[in-house]
Amino acid sequence: MIRGTREWAVAEINCCIGCPHACLYCYGRTSAMNRGLVHSAEEWSKSRIVAAAVEKEHPLYPGQVMFPAAHDITGENIEAAIAVIDNLLVAGNRVLIVSKPSPECINRLCERFREKREQILFRFTITARSEGILSFWEPGAPTYRQRLLALSLAHSRGFSTSVSVEPMLEIGDVAALVAELEPLVTHSIWIGKMNRIAERVTIDSVRVAEEVDRIEREQGDAEIRELYGLLQHHPLIRWKESIKEVVGLPLSEQAGLDR
Repeated sequence: MIRGTREWAVAEINCCIGCPHACLYCYGRTSAMNRGLVHSAEEWSKSRIVAAAVEKEHPLYPGQVMFPAAHDITGENIEAAIAVIDNLLVAGNRVLIVSKPSPECINRLCERFREKREQILFRFTITARSEGILSFWEPGAPTYRQRLLALSLAHSRGFSTSVSVEPMLEIGDVAALVAELEPLVTHSIWIGKMNRIAERVTIDSVRVAEEVDRIEREQGDAEIRELYGLLQHHPLIRWKESIKEVVGLPLSEQAGLDR
């Protein structure tokens, strides 16, 4: 069965090791530490560009390609990101650009690739509206208002837009979040749980323990079914495999379908 980013893309492309957003649940950090690419969360927060990945010429992949997958696009790596996206587009690929976006970076991408916008789908990760929750779980990432502005910028420039609410950080506000975002979304709004919490989140304080407990309670099966009941008929909503398994929806059997 197809899981994770393979629901969206047939290939995941990166050009950096590390990310300054320092999200507490980051799967990229966990993977990099398991592979010995970094040795601590502090080292992961200092992103470094991999020159060979930036310069690589890509083939035409047999489906949508995701960039980036294990880090984000920031002011420090925007030129490297542009080079990678350009290489993918030149080969004829359809590129899913995934980011917790800053308006400055998205404005730069929109300007640079306005002539190739038919090949691009933006997917912005917006996990909550509460700045207190966001600043705790995603301390180095743009604020909700910054992400909302970035989404508005891409939408106004004629790009295809979508949102990922994965992981949901405030399940009680998800329906209201969807209502606020939907006028700026042309493609889809994906919703998913926080996965592998015990593996990815280091519980090193009372506050972290309390927040983990809250997330686990909020994404219990009963709560997921209630949310599904609220949004199951919404035309923009897509459910990640973590929710499909709870509500009995079939999992994808082919990578990159993005539906």
